[in-house]
Amino acid sequence: MVASATPLFVRDGYVDTTMAGIARAAGVAVQTLYLSFGSKAAVLEAALAVATDDQPNEWLADVLAEEAGPAALRRYVEQAGAQVERRFPLDAVLRAAAADPEPAELLDRTRRADLATHAQAVDELAEKPGFTTDITVQRATEIVATVLSHETYGLLVVTQGWPAPDWVEWVTHHLTVDLFPEAAHMPLAEQVGAV
Repeated sequence: MVASATPLFVRDGYVDTTMAGIARAAGVAVQTLYLSFGSKAAVLEAALAVATDDQPNEWLADVLAEEAGPAALRRYVEQAGAQVERRFPLDAVLRAAAADPEPAELLDRTRRADLATHAQAVDELAEKPGFTTDITVQRATEIVATVLSHETYGLLVVTQGWPAPDWVEWVTHHLTVDLFPEAAHMPLAEQVGAV
């Protein structure tokens, strides 16, 4: 049902996607859809969860495994960036529908969950040698959340036409400047080994 709903949300938007249309595309009765999810917002939330394909232990293990802060940051940005790319079409649907109460509440929950994930990553990065002392961990988390946001991705990749790998490089560079300022001036090969 979620797999059938996702392209409808992306193509038609939240408002014009109906539970009847989702049920028809999924080949189930509308009642089955309501019994399974309860509301259209819940279907969109499930679609976002599938697109997120969240594997926190995997990214966390990657960040922990890297001794060098800039290398750990790069690994996190690559994984988080891939997630932003996968989720962007549905996030755009959600943001466009945020005038309605249910999608607005879902958007707020999604943003809080993203911020919590970034906070966990920044907490781990802050333990790496060379992490900045110029800003608080909270401020670092807010910077990471902003630069790695769906909105920033949309502006640069979707609107300006940047290739996604260029966006990942840009994000990595700017976060390295803010979080590991001493390493930011080193060549990439030295950043990876900077401890």
